[in-house]
Amino acid sequence: MIDREILLFAAIGFFAQLVDGALGMAFGVIASSSLIATGAPPAIASAAVHAAEIVTTAISGASHVWNRNVDRRLFLQLVVPGAAAGAVGAYILTGVPEEVIKPVVTVYLAGMAVLIFARVLGWGLRRWRPPTPLLGAGGGFLDAIGGGGWGPLVASTLIATGDNPRRSVGSVNLAEFFVAVTVSATFLTQLDLARYGKPVIGLIIGGALAAPLAGYLLRIMPMRVALILVGVVVATLSVLNLAQLFA
Repeated sequence: MIDREILLFAAIGFFAQLVDGALGMAFGVIASSSLIATGAPPAIASAAVHAAEIVTTAISGASHVWNRNVDRRLFLQLVVPGAAAGAVGAYILTGVPEEVIKPVVTVYLAGMAVLIFARVLGWGLRRWRPPTPLLGAGGGFLDAIGGGGWGPLVASTLIATGDNPRRSVGSVNLAEFFVAVTVSATFLTQLDLARYGKPVIGLIIGGALAAPLAGYLLRIMPMRVALILVGVVVATLSVLNLAQLFA
């Protein structure tokens, strides 16, 4: 009989990957917010999410390469600074006490919900887009600290400032695989793998099951509806996490 805890994480992984595969973002944000809401420390939540993302982003990245959705120049500008900053973020996260980092992470995830809603409303970012390598570094660092946010921050900024959506999503997804590998390797040197084995297994199972359905979901669901759904989910989880902090 499958462990109920693994089933819970599998359900979270399934929903998160379904959304991420359709929008090119939100697996980490949804999964991390959900894990923290279940009581997982931020470091454990981020480690579990990034370990699972090694599998999910490998599948997604390979699909984008196969379909020629990757811009090589954009990919290289994102992946190197993103992976390096991600390793730094993971190292810092494991060294900071939970009672200090959890409020920061919760507020950050709430900020990701705001960013998603900003995209729904069509707010332009054209005037303040940072250089691409800096954007990748910021995305990698915050992704490791918050357990998610690479897609909402990097992909949203690229698309909102005029980049080709297909090339942006494809390049960001492929780069995310290398960021996830680097962040996970850093966590493995700092944390006990046994502490987050069940979340990893569950997220991988759910994510793998959802991956083949994401393309179909993208085809039938209006983008605006999907973004609103993601924003509501992440905002709700963020409110629940904030409530726990002040309980």
